[in-house]
Formats: sequence, structure tokens, C-alpha cells
Amino acid sequence: MHPDRRTFLTRLSAVGSSLVIPSLLTAQDNASAGSGTTRKKIAFLGSVVRTHSHSQHFLDRLALGYGWRGAWQEPRLEIASVFIDQFPDQTDLARQRVKKYGLKLYPGIEEALTLGTGKLAVDGVVIIAEHGDYPSNKKGQKLYPRYEWFKKCVKVFETSGRSVPVFNDKHLSTDWKECVEMVEDSKRLNFPFFAGSSLPVTRRLPSLDMPHGVPLKESVCVAYGGVDSYDIHALETAQCMSERRKGGEAGIKSVHALRNGKLWEALSRPERQDTRRLIRSALTRSHNLPVETGYYSGRIDFGWIREKFANATGYLIEHLDGFRTTMLLVGIQDFNYAGLRADNNEVVSTQMYLPMPTHGSSTADFFHPLCRHIEDCVLTGKVPYPAERTLLTSGMVIAGVNSLHRGGVKVETPKMNIAYRVGKESTYWRD
Repeated sequence: MHPDRRTFLTRLSAVGSSLVIPSLLTAQDNASAGSGTTRKKIAFLGSVVRTHSHSQHFLDRLALGYGWRGAWQEPRLEIASVFIDQFPDQTDLARQRVKKYGLKLYPGIEEALTLGTGKLAVDGVVIIAEHGDYPSNKKGQKLYPRYEWFKKCVKVFETSGRSVPVFNDKHLSTDWKECVEMVEDSKRLNFPFFAGSSLPVTRRLPSLDMPHGVPLKESVCVAYGGVDSYDIHALETAQCMSERRKGGEAGIKSVHALRNGKLWEALSRPERQDTRRLIRSALTRSHNLPVETGYYSGRIDFGWIREKFANATGYLIEHLDGFRTTMLLVGIQDFNYAGLRADNNEVVSTQMYLPMPTHGSSTADFFHPLCRHIEDCVLTGKVPYPAERTLLTSGMVIAGVNSLHRGGVKVETPKMNIAYRVGKESTYWRD
């Protein structure tokens, strides 16, 4: 990255950190905003609405409401327009949901943002470009149109002479330059922008955060799922804890992605003693470890872990300040974090609670707090955390995919020298 671009992003990152919502628990409830006649309007842009698609999860909560603090939270925003890109014959729920909630479909993104007037006519934009029938590139990355949709929003902002808050689900793009451009656009046009996963804001077991400003040596997340898919969730799980370390985030030096035997061989080296300790700690938080006749077949130590999870994918990430992040995707069904403090050698560990819904019989309530943050952002103009978090996690995914595509070589990431800091407040679901 050119030094001027780094300075630009770092300087404006500090500005963005002053716009962070204090907490889901301590922020003003704003419940009355859901019952008034002057609710702020949002445009909802979704790729496909089918059972348990991300668009279904977000659309239902923003239109119908959700459980919050032991009560029902009515929608605090008005969905003024809906754009849906795909309507699959057998599984489509978009038209049913639009009819159910009395919403209005628009044929394009520009029309959805302007309500057909030619000028921006909403107070916020929600981009959910996840799931659906989209092509993949030669590296296996699904080419969701997040960047393209975002740029169409930016064009409407520019022609209208004003901007509004934008939320983007999951990673920003499969191209690093596009990721940077999205964050720079938000700074240039001065609109609140955040993105990413539901994992950092869901409940935690136990309910804890990384103490703000403590020196850290390494973070580990042991999770499950595929590359360029669930890896972003695992990386955001680690990053939301790591970014609270003394000095804040310094940027990423390199990413080395490995699989199976080569991964476990690398983790067996003497210099990875701390990593092994953290992997073990993280997995003791899991509720889904493999069992035999009702219990583990042995002690949860590194040898047992290596045997039971022989087929695994890992990202070994080096940060510019010497900090490490290790992400493992293994055969479990939860997301577990462990971080090592450098001041007292203590491990901080927890599970980001992600109870997956069974088909048609339960809800994914971990989407509640993320929808809450979207509402808060539109209502207050403040983001819950800097966009730089998801900029870097998007970059980690891109570098991890590139590393695997090149046969498991370490990928240097000089352009990911982006620093940012977060405040002391916690933004995860604690009620």
C-alpha cells in the first residue's frame, strides 16, 4: 500500500473509532423509535431469500422484530424498499415475505435507494449479498456482488449530494483493492460503514471480553466450515478479541495456509508451544467434540486433537507487531476462542455461541444483536466497530485462499499494513 493511503486510512480510522456505539446493553433502548410514525427508512438489498439464507434472517428481523431483553422488540426502522437479485423456482421466499410484511420490491439498486425519485430517499442501506447462484473463480471463491452493489450505492450518494449509513454482510470482496476502495469511499463521503460476521456480537460462553489494553501474544480460533466461507467468521471471532490488545491492531505481515498433515507438522514445532496450548484451551470450550460411547476417547491434549482432527485447514497469521493469529477449521460445530496474555501468561478463552437452526424448526437468534447494531447505526449515525476490522479479516481470507491456491506457501501481505484501535466498550450480546 502506498504510504499516503496507509496514513489516510489510519488517520480516518481514529475518527471512525469516535463514532462507536458504547454497548448493546448500555445504549439507550430507543424502543419508542419502533412505534412512531417517523421511523427512519432503509433500503434492503438481498441476493436471495430462502429458508435460512442470510437475507431471510436479516429481512425477517428488520421487518417483524426479534426477542430482546426478555421482551419483543418491534422494528425500529421502516423497510422502505427491497431489491432481491434472484428468485429460485423451488425455494424462493422473497415474494412471500414482501407480501407478508407489506413491503415494496424495486427492480434495481438505484431505484431501491431513490424510491424511484432519482435522488437518495432512504436513511440507511443494508447489503446482504450472501447465498444464491453466483460464479466462482479459479481459486474457488464465490463471486458475490458485494463490491458492485456497494459502488452502485456510492454512485447514488454522489449524485444525490448526501450519504447514509451502510451495513455489508460478511467480507467486503474477494479482491483486496476493492476492499480498500470500499472503506476509502466511506471515509471520502463521510458515511458510517460497518461490515462482517455475527460471531463477534453474539452471546459468549462464558460471557467475557478481552480486557482492554492488555498485552497479548497470540489469539486462536478453532471453528469449522469451508474456505472463503466460514473462515471469515472464525477470523472475526479472533480479531474482535485481538484488536483490544495494548497498542491496538498494527496490520498483517503474512498469512500461511496449510492443510492436514502439513498443518499439524507446522503446529508441532517447538516455537508453536503457545499455539498448541491455546488450541487445547479453545477446544475445551466446545460442546461438539467427537466422542466414543458417550465420552471422549482420551484426554484433550495435542496428540488427541491431532488424531481426531487429522483433516483440517489452518491459517497461520503474523501481525506487524509480532502478534500471532492462528485459525483452525476442524470437524466441530462451534466457534471457540483462546488468547494468551503476555503480562501474566494467562489464557482468556470463550465460545462465541452460534446455535445453528435445524431446518424450519428453530431460529438463528445470533442474528438478533447484529440487526440491533444495524438499527442503532441508522438511528444514531455511529458504528459499533471500525470498518478496518472487516477490511483486515477480508484481507486475511484473500491471502489464505491465495496461499492454498499456491500450494500452501506463505503469502507476504505488505499492503495490509493498516492500523486501528477500538475503545474499551464491549459490543457483544450480554443480556
